[in-house]
Amino acid sequence: MSNSTDADGRYGPLPVRPGKIIAIHLSYASRADQRGRRPADPSYFFKPSSSVAASGGTIERPDGTELLAFEGEIALVIGTPARRVSLADAWNHVGWVTASNDFGLYDLRANDKGSNVRSKGGDGFTPIGPDLIDARAVHPAQLRLRTWVNGTLAQEDSTARLLFPLAQLVADLSQHFTLETGDVILTGTPAGSSVVVPGDVVEVEVDAPGAGLTSGRLRTTVTQGETAFDETIGSLPAVDDTQRAEAWGSLAAAGLPPEAGERGSAAGPTLSPALREKLLRIPVAGLSGQLRKRGLNNVTIDGVRPMHPGTKIVGTARTLRFVPGREDLFASHGGGYNAQKRVFDAVDEGEIIVIEARGETGSGTLGDILALRAKARGAAGIVTDGGVRDFDAVAAIGIPVYTSGAHPAVLGRKHVPWDHDVTIACGGTTVQPGDILVGDTDGVIVLPPGIAEEVADAALAQEDEDAWVADQVAAGHPVNGLFPMNAEWRGRYDAWRQTKS
Repeated sequence: MSNSTDADGRYGPLPVRPGKIIAIHLSYASRADQRGRRPADPSYFFKPSSSVAASGGTIERPDGTELLAFEGEIALVIGTPARRVSLADAWNHVGWVTASNDFGLYDLRANDKGSNVRSKGGDGFTPIGPDLIDARAVHPAQLRLRTWVNGTLAQEDSTARLLFPLAQLVADLSQHFTLETGDVILTGTPAGSSVVVPGDVVEVEVDAPGAGLTSGRLRTTVTQGETAFDETIGSLPAVDDTQRAEAWGSLAAAGLPPEAGERGSAAGPTLSPALREKLLRIPVAGLSGQLRKRGLNNVTIDGVRPMHPGTKIVGTARTLRFVPGREDLFASHGGGYNAQKRVFDAVDEGEIIVIEARGETGSGTLGDILALRAKARGAAGIVTDGGVRDFDAVAAIGIPVYTSGAHPAVLGRKHVPWDHDVTIACGGTTVQPGDILVGDTDGVIVLPPGIAEEVADAALAQEDEDAWVADQVAAGHPVNGLFPMNAEWRGRYDAWRQTKS
C-alpha cells in the first residue's frame, strides 16, 4: 500500500501518519517467564509518531550509551475507528498487520518510571513495515513473529502463545479512548530481545504460514551517534548491572556473574575442575554418607536409573519444570520456542539438565533430537523423573541420561513445559540452579555447592579408610570392632596411615 500523505517515505506503508502509537509492556508468555512475572492484565505506554521509520533505514545509538535493545513485534494498524467495542467485534476494526521493532535505550529508563518516554521515543525507534497484511486475510491467533540479528534468528514465537489475544488489546484500549484510523498498536515482544551495537543489522518479519502472507523483512541498521546529551538540561544516561541483565536478556548474556542461588554464586564457579575431578572418584554412596553426617537426608533423586550403567556424571544443575498437562496451557506454552527448547539450546558445557516431571512416567520428557542438542552443547548429562521417548535412539547418542523409564507418548499427553532456571522438585528432592549433581549406578545425589568441597574431601578420606577396612576383612578379620572401627582398630589404621604419609 502506498502512502500519499508521506512525501519522504518516513511512515513506510502506513496509510497516514499515526495519531497514536500504543505499546504493551508484557504480552508473550516466553518474555513474561524470562522476566519472572506474569501480569494479570495488559499495561501500556505511548510512543510518539515521530519515532516511526521505514524499512531499510538506520537507528542511532546515542553517544555515551551502551544498551540499545531490539524488540521484534507485530504491529496492528487500525482500519476503522473503535470506541468501546466488544471483544467479539474488536478484530473487525484492525485494518492491517505488519512488522515493527520497538527499539529501547535502557540507559535512559531510570527516570522514566515505566513511561518509556525517552528510552523508547527517539527518532527512528519504531521502524514499521515493509508491507501491510490485510487483517481480514489472517487469523489473529495464527501469526508468526521472527527476528534476525546479522542473519541469525534471535526471536521466534506465535500469537497462539500470547498472554492477551490481539483482539483483547483493541477492545481494552477502546474502553478508554477512541482508536482512530491509522493508529498503531505494538503488541509486545517474545523472549530473545537483546542488545545490538553499531554495525548490526536487525530484521523482523510477521507472516501467516497457513495463508502464505508476509510483511516482508523489516530491516534496520544500527549506527553510532556523535552528539552527547547536554548535562545541564536533563538527566544523563545511566546503567547498572540490573539494566544490563534486562537489556541483554540474562546475566550470562551481559557477561555478568550469576547471582547467588541462580546457577551458582557470584563469587565464582561452583564446580572447579579440581572439585570435578574429586567427585568423579567418589561413589554416590560415599557422598550420601557424608551428607547424612551433616544432617542432609533428602538429597537423592529417587526413582531414576541410568540408561548407561557404569557411566559417572558430575555437573551443575540447569533446571526445567513441567506442570501437569492442561489443553489450554499447552496451547499457550507447549509449542514454538518453549521452555523445554530454550533449556536444551542454552545448556552449557558441564551442566546437567534436571527435569521436574512430578514422577509422571506416562509421557516422554525428551527425545533423540533434544538429547542430540544437549550433547552438542557439551552437557554433562540429563536427569528426568519422567519418561524418555525414542529410548534406543537416545541411548545410542551416548549422553548420560537418568530416567524413570521409556514411554512413546509426546510431551503434551501429560506435561506442559512451564519455566526453567528455577528451583524445582525432581524425584522427591529439591534442586536449585547451580546445585552440583553426581550420579552413578546407585543413583543421583544433589550436593549443595557451599559444602561441596568439604564433603568431597571427607568422602575421599572415608574411601581410603573403607578400602583399608576391606583389606582387613579380606585378610580374615571379623567385622565386629573393625566396621565401624573401635579404638584398637583406629589406632592400627592411624599407624598405617603414618607409614603412607
